[in-house]
Formats: sequence, C-alpha cells, structure tokens
Amino acid sequence: MHKLEIHPKAKGLIFDLDGTLADTMPVHFVAYQNILGKYGVDYSAKMFLELAGVPAVETIVKINEVYGSSLNPEEVGHEKEAEYERMMHEMKPIDAVVDLVKQYHGKLPIAVGTGGYTRLAWKTLEIIGLKDYIEILVSANDVQNPKPHPETFLRCAKQMGIAPKDCQVFEDGDPGMQAARTAGMMATLVTDYYDVFKA
Repeated sequence: MHKLEIHPKAKGLIFDLDGTLADTMPVHFVAYQNILGKYGVDYSAKMFLELAGVPAVETIVKINEVYGSSLNPEEVGHEKEAEYERMMHEMKPIDAVVDLVKQYHGKLPIAVGTGGYTRLAWKTLEIIGLKDYIEILVSANDVQNPKPHPETFLRCAKQMGIAPKDCQVFEDGDPGMQAARTAGMMATLVTDYYDVFKA
C-alpha cells in the first residue's frame, strides 16, 4: 500500500475527523442503529456510508425522506450523539493519517474541518492523542451549511490564512471530497491508504 503524502504545492493542511483521523465510523454506525432501531428504522450500512460526514440532525432529516419516518431531527439527532458519546472510548486512531499531522505539526498550518459537534470533536482528538497538535477546529457548530457545501473547509483556510487553492484536504467521505473540490482545494481520499470500515 502506498504512503499518504503531502502535495508539493500544499501550504496548509485540513483534515476531516471521523473516518479520517479517528476510526469512529463503526462506532457512529452502531450508535445510529441502536437509536433508530428503537423507532423501527432499519438503518443500512450503504445509506450510512453515503451520508458520511453529514451532521446528525441533517442525517435524521435525510432518513425521514428515505424511510418515510417522521422522527424529530433535533431530538433523535441528540439522542444519537449521546449514544455515540457513551461508546466513543472504543474508537481507534487511523495511524497513517495521524502520523501525518504529527510529522507536519509546526511546519505547515493544520486545521480540522468536521461535520461533528465542537465538544465531541475535541473529545475525539483527546482520545486519539491529537488534542495538543490542533489549534484550528471548524465544526457543525461553526457553519450554516455543512458538507457537501464548502463552508467548513473555506472557514478552515481563512483561519489558517491560506488561499483555498493552496490547501490540501484529507477526507474519507463523498460529501467531504465534494466540499473540498467545490472549495477549489486539493482533495485526498484517505481510504485509499487504509482498510476502510466495510459493513
């Protein structure tokens, strides 16, 4: 398997969090299944992977559309996040990507752009040992338009003081890759570099 590398033109690095730096996807999936199962929704792995990186509340809106359910997005979204938090100690770091952050820390500006919520994002960074390596974090709490809209990554670039075209984004999901490309950034799919969660 080839090594994950920084683009020679990159002046700033932006990392997604769930599924990119932290192997949280299996934990998120089980949390969704546990909560949605209570409401009689059999949430598929395929749908879960299609919505990778989309915040919980927006995910529930989408589930209502697809499954014809009438769940309260705010309530069920927060229920799912609480269930996830209860289980999040089970996550593991994705070493190939985490090593890159440690290698370039202090050499290039680094930001995290996540569809997760601020408090849990910092908790995730703490669990995987990156809390002291990240200064800029843009989460679902900071944007009006989550991925696949480019706002998350554009805010990262602005806070780093780097032009979007000079930023390299590391992502594991389609919505995030789309957001990076729309922002005019270099987009790298990290799942080419490790064995991705298969459900």
